[in-house]
Amino acid sequence: MSRYQQLMRRNPIRPPELRRFIFGAFAGSSVLFASFISAQNPSPAPGAPTEAEVERVIVTGSNIPTAEEVGPNPVDTYRTEDIQKLGAHTATELVQRLPAITGAAVNENIGNGGDGRTEVNLRGLFPKETLVLLDGRRVAPVGFAMGASVDINLIPFALIDHIDILKDGASAIYGSDAIGGVVNFFLKHRFRGLELDASYGNTNLGASNDAAERDYYLLAGTGDDKTDIIVFAEYYDRAALFSRDRDLSSNADFTRFGGTDTRSGNFAGRVDGFVLRPGLLTPTPHSATDVTTSPDYVPRNTIDRASNNFAFNFAALTSAIPEADREYYYGSLTHDICDKYLDVFADFKIVRTFFDSVLAPVPFAPDPFKRADGSTPVSPQGISVPLSNPF
Repeated sequence: MSRYQQLMRRNPIRPPELRRFIFGAFAGSSVLFASFISAQNPSPAPGAPTEAEVERVIVTGSNIPTAEEVGPNPVDTYRTEDIQKLGAHTATELVQRLPAITGAAVNENIGNGGDGRTEVNLRGLFPKETLVLLDGRRVAPVGFAMGASVDINLIPFALIDHIDILKDGASAIYGSDAIGGVVNFFLKHRFRGLELDASYGNTNLGASNDAAERDYYLLAGTGDDKTDIIVFAEYYDRAALFSRDRDLSSNADFTRFGGTDTRSGNFAGRVDGFVLRPGLLTPTPHSATDVTTSPDYVPRNTIDRASNNFAFNFAALTSAIPEADREYYYGSLTHDICDKYLDVFADFKIVRTFFDSVLAPVPFAPDPFKRADGSTPVSPQGISVPLSNPF
C-alpha cells in the first residue's frame, strides 16, 4: 500500500468537507483572476471623460493621404488680430517681426542696395527658396530679384485675412522653390458693409525731417448665401528720412566715435593729391599750367581731416529710409453653384509702386577709351576728365 493511501485512511475527507475544499479553491482562483484583470484594465477616474473631441483644422500643407503615424508639418497661422499685436501695418514690419523669417533679405527700408522690394526668407536660406502663395495660388516673381523672389509689397496688406507659414521644406509637394518653406497669404473674400481706415505718423515733432507716413484704405463688400463681392482700394505714402537728419549717421567719418573714416576720396576738385583751396568752390580756368603751381589748389595733406575738402561726405546726400508710396486696387467675385460643389471665382489686382533710393553722386567712371594696344587707358589714372577741367 502506498504512503498516500495510508494517509487517506488515517485522515479521510468526508463529502461535506470535500465540497467546502473544492468551493474554497475555486473562490481563491477567482479572486486571483479578478485581481489580475483589474491590474491590467484600471477603472477610469471618477468624472473623467471617456471620449475626447478634437476640432479639425485644415492647414497649408498636403492633402495626400498618409499613414496615421506621420504627423502634420509645423504650420504657424497669423490672423488679423495676431498681426495687430505684432504692431505691423506694412509688409516690411511684418517680415522684421515674425520669428520664422530669418536671414538676409531685401526690404523697403534698405536704401543703398534696395530696390523697393520686400522679400520673405524662411530658415535663413535665399528668398528664392521660399514659396509665396496668394489664396493658395503661386505669385509671379519679379524678374530682377535673384531669379525667383516675390515682392510681398504687391499684396494688399490691409486686406489680409490670415497667413499660414509652413516652416519645413516642402519641395516634394510644391517644387524646388519651396525648399525653405511656404508662406500662404489669404485675402478677405467674405465681407458685408463698408470699412474706412486712415492712419498718420511722423517723427518726434519733426525733429528729423518730415518723415511722415500716411495710409488710407476703403473696403466694401456685399453678397448673399451664394455670392460674395469685394472691392478694395488703398493708398500708402512714406517720406524719406535722410542720413544727415541723425547725428549718428550725419557724417561718414566715424572717428568721432572711435571708428574709421569711410568718406570717399573721389570727389570734384581733387587732382593728383591736390584739392581746391578751402572756401573756393570753382577753380579759375587756366590759372596755371599745372596743379602744383596753381594758387587755387593746395596739397591735400595740409587740409584738416574734418574738412569736406579732405574727403567727400556722401552721407549728407543719401537717404537712411527711402521714400516710397503705393496704390492698390483689388476686387473679387465668388459665386457658388450646385450647393457648393461648383463655384465661379474671379479677381483683379492693380498695384502701382514708387521707390526713391537717393544715392550719392557717382564719381569719375573708368575711362572707356583705350590706347592703340587696346588695354592701356588714355588717362594714366584710368578716368575720363572733361574738357572743362582747367588741367
